[in-house]
Amino acid sequence: MTKSSAAGLPLAGLGAGLGNNPNTMQNPGTKLSSALPLTEVLVVADCWQTEPDAEAVIHRAIDAAAEIADAGVGDAELAVMLTDDAGIQTLNSNWRGIDKPTNVLSFPALQPTGTGAPDDAPRMLGDIAIAYQTTRKEADDEQKPFDHHLSHLAVHGFLHLIGYDHEKDEDAEAMENLEREILAQLGIPDPYADRGN
Repeated sequence: MTKSSAAGLPLAGLGAGLGNNPNTMQNPGTKLSSALPLTEVLVVADCWQTEPDAEAVIHRAIDAAAEIADAGVGDAELAVMLTDDAGIQTLNSNWRGIDKPTNVLSFPALQPTGTGAPDDAPRMLGDIAIAYQTTRKEADDEQKPFDHHLSHLAVHGFLHLIGYDHEKDEDAEAMENLEREILAQLGIPDPYADRGN
């Protein structure tokens, strides 16, 4: 689970144009409160077709994270790309210099400064990429329901977009505690409970 720079990421800023893509999963029945960001889910790997509830799982997780973290993101947009191990390995190699797949990558958007940005432009939080095969393997290895692990990865990625990090022990502890609180709200057990401390 990692945080990286958004500059030049092919997915960055796609939120506005996803509605015309037939591979985009959207949840038109979801009511958005003013505290919730607009979340677009883009499926770019066929392997995700075996998880028809992935869109709803991601929306629920990010909505809960936005409400509990009280991040003030009601005017913001983000995109979640559901990819495969090959796709996330390319991103991981290009942006982090690590040539292997991972479960989730977050790419916070650079916020415009100065007078160049129009006042009515949506605020972009950034992008999250989640790899199917790694997510599936981790869920199976840890004997967790796939939707629980996917929820955790979506929450983790979202928290990176709003500024949380786990580089220092105290930051990691704060982020993990918030993840636990969000996941508990979703009825998901503590994902760190079995970790040897």
